[in-house]
Amino acid sequence: MKILVTGAAGFIGSNLAEKLARAGETVVGLDNFNDYYDPAKKRANEARLNTYSNFRMVEADVRDRQRLFELFADEQFDAVAHLAALAGVRKAIEQPALYVDVDLNGTQNLMDAALAAGGIHNFVFASTSSVYGNTQQIPFVETDACDRPLQPYAAAKRAAEILGYSYHHLFGLNFTAVRFFTVYGPNGRPDMMAYLIADSITKGIEIPLYEGGQMWRDWTYVEDITDGIVLALNKPLGYELLNLGRGEPTLLRDFVEMIEELAGGKGNFVHKTKIAADVVYTYADISKARRLIGYDPKVSVIDGVTAFWRWYADKEANI
Repeated sequence: MKILVTGAAGFIGSNLAEKLARAGETVVGLDNFNDYYDPAKKRANEARLNTYSNFRMVEADVRDRQRLFELFADEQFDAVAHLAALAGVRKAIEQPALYVDVDLNGTQNLMDAALAAGGIHNFVFASTSSVYGNTQQIPFVETDACDRPLQPYAAAKRAAEILGYSYHHLFGLNFTAVRFFTVYGPNGRPDMMAYLIADSITKGIEIPLYEGGQMWRDWTYVEDITDGIVLALNKPLGYELLNLGRGEPTLLRDFVEMIEELAGGKGNFVHKTKIAADVVYTYADISKARRLIGYDPKVSVIDGVTAFWRWYADKEANI
């Protein structure tokens, strides 16, 4: 297949693009290399991907409709894995209009370009567990209404899921939204919790630890997430919503202590009360993804944290 991976220079996108390229797929990456975090980290991911002859990167923005229409017409993709987005719960509070423009309108632009070009057998959209808000249904299940998002990031992602349904209903677009649960691993974003913890331990950087670490997260290793995306790409389902998590929540404090033990040091934490946009608990019911696409996460939290730490320590040693 020829697959478009948006956000291909980012954390999950670069890992996915590399997995697909290794499998022999023809992969076109798209990224705008914005400054949400240091673009040099994205360029390093691009350099890694460019070692594959069946990969190439296009520098473009999902808000540029004309460029997207031209790209789809020229490339004739078979499938789309749409991971490009502005992420981050807290930053979305400061710039809600920007988040809606990128995460909702950018998704619509891609779907419009896909329909105009034709030939797209599947459109897989990266959504988030944040759409569940403060649901009282635990574990989180896809039948939840998800109609009370706690911040604009979750609202934009949920709106894009709903728009995907209308495009499926009206135009026949196969659309699967995969809801990610607290992803971590190599090539991670520096603003994500695992990376922040490692930086705090090794560099003494002060970071907030909300509720004293008494918050539960369904930590999911990036390799399991990219496996789930590939499974979704290979199985068009009409319209579906699928949780991709580990299905085993772990206390944030325990996650911190795993990294501290591996690093042989302690983090520099300032204890804070969680903000209104945060949830105390995330916990994925993954039975639907198991049943429909064969999703089967294999990496335990301790094994994933160990792999992350080895990558981080090696990266820091070579700076």
